[in-house]
Amino acid sequence: MLEVGMKAPEFTLPDKEGNPVSLKDFLGKKIVLYFYPRDNTPGCTKQACAFAESYNAFCEKNVQVIGISKDSTASHVKFADKYNLPFILISDPGRVAIEAYGVWQEKKMCGKVSMGVVRTTFIINEEGNIEKIMPKVKPDTNAAEILEYLG
Repeated sequence: MLEVGMKAPEFTLPDKEGNPVSLKDFLGKKIVLYFYPRDNTPGCTKQACAFAESYNAFCEKNVQVIGISKDSTASHVKFADKYNLPFILISDPGRVAIEAYGVWQEKKMCGKVSMGVVRTTFIINEEGNIEKIMPKVKPDTNAAEILEYLG
């Protein structure tokens, strides 16, 4: 179980264009790393659009926004193009980062139990340590809550 103050688990996974992205590439910069269940679903779209609308505010604070889901790079391209998402989307179909960050969990919906990504946001500091963990975030308020936290 990850905790505040721990070193954030390292990963190297493809962005929507297939380029490798590593967490260590962003040392010296604060990172908002958010895990979401699926491209083009209502909640995930709300969350991504809220990050897109606030993107300039994150840039002004020298904060890199990165979204991760199990979706393919092709799905990420369509999602980003459809909603003009300016931040990095990472494809993790093998659940490398998803499991390293502990967000692959049992979920209950309509009485049915299944495994899936639980919407969770991590703020990682400039040294690569976990500064804040936000479990089960609300898609439409997550970006605003982070900006408020960052001050």
